[in-house]
Amino acid sequence: CGSFVLFSFTAEFVKTLITEELSSCNIVLPCKLDHPMDVVDEMVEWSRSDLNPRFVHVWRSGEDHLVGQNPSYKNRTSVSTEKLKTGDVSLKITKVRLSDEGTYRCFIPGLNFYVFLEADIEITEVSPGVLECKSKGWYPEPEVFWLENKGKIISAGSKEMLRGPDDLYVLSSRLTLEKGHSNNITCRIQQNNQYREAKIHVPG
Repeated sequence: CGSFVLFSFTAEFVKTLITEELSSCNIVLPCKLDHPMDVVDEMVEWSRSDLNPRFVHVWRSGEDHLVGQNPSYKNRTSVSTEKLKTGDVSLKITKVRLSDEGTYRCFIPGLNFYVFLEADIEITEVSPGVLECKSKGWYPEPEVFWLENKGKIISAGSKEMLRGPDDLYVLSSRLTLEKGHSNNITCRIQQNNQYREAKIHVPG
């Protein structure tokens, strides 16, 4: 079984792996700085606020520091020393389980850099010819793009960005379809070179 790179880590995905008897699969939760730099000597914390203890993996002083690691992740997590040299602190989790579902926080205290890794996105036709794309669970603030079926970017439409009580962004964007637009429309939410998409077919 190969490795999977995930931006959004959902229960449905893990359940699919298990029912297909692929529980030995590995996943990679991506997290990297916008500008490459060596963070081998920085502290890197991966955590889940719904766990006690909350730490999934900690890197400190050039090595793994797993004293306070949640026992459910014992011997299943790692970061790449080579990738840390370029600012990539992505976390590899092996032998995924249904209990691995959750919102993961990637945090580098010395740089005050952090990313949350869970986001939901949906697209609906709220009125004839008007599409709405909603998404939540983002940090930092993401970008939104509307695309036609061949990947051509069309008008971004209106956009509203709110900060929720958990400090994560909630986004809403509307697009009014015009003559010549494809019937197959995609809403793409993008952040730090990672993105999620939702698609809709609008009958002609």
